[in-house]
Amino acid sequence: MKTAFYPGSFDPFTNGHLHVVKTASKLFDKVIIGIGINSQKERRFSNEIMKKAIEETLKLEKLDNVDVIIYEGLSVDIAQKHNCNFLIRGLRNDMDYQYEENLAQINEEISGIDTIYIRSGFLGFISSSMVVELMQNNKDVSKYLPSSILDAIKFIQ
Repeated sequence: MKTAFYPGSFDPFTNGHLHVVKTASKLFDKVIIGIGINSQKERRFSNEIMKKAIEETLKLEKLDNVDVIIYEGLSVDIAQKHNCNFLIRGLRNDMDYQYEENLAQINEEISGIDTIYIRSGFLGFISSSMVVELMQNNKDVSKYLPSSILDAIKFIQ
């Protein structure tokens, strides 16, 4: 069985992230979305709220081969623990590629797990940080977020 691990902070989970998940769900038997706990980063939205909202999004999209977990530690360690064959990373632009390629090389060296890049789609230019900034300035972000995510976070700021 081919299983892929898609790690990230997903703070919040955007339509770009969803595009990556939809594509990965067609390529792999199972996809695990991993919401990472990073002590260096302050979260804007709780991991638990985001996990529930992502799970609701997956249900609405009928993505039955995708699970969501919250994890701490190295992504490759968690991927190995869950018997994943690949890491998935979304790319928005060439700057993302340079950053992700450095991580991929280290991850492959320490774990033997290869990284697969998937474009973030036509809304790939939007980052989670941009969405939050737009929300803080009372702009409509409904086209950048799945409805379940928007419903879960619209009153949290």
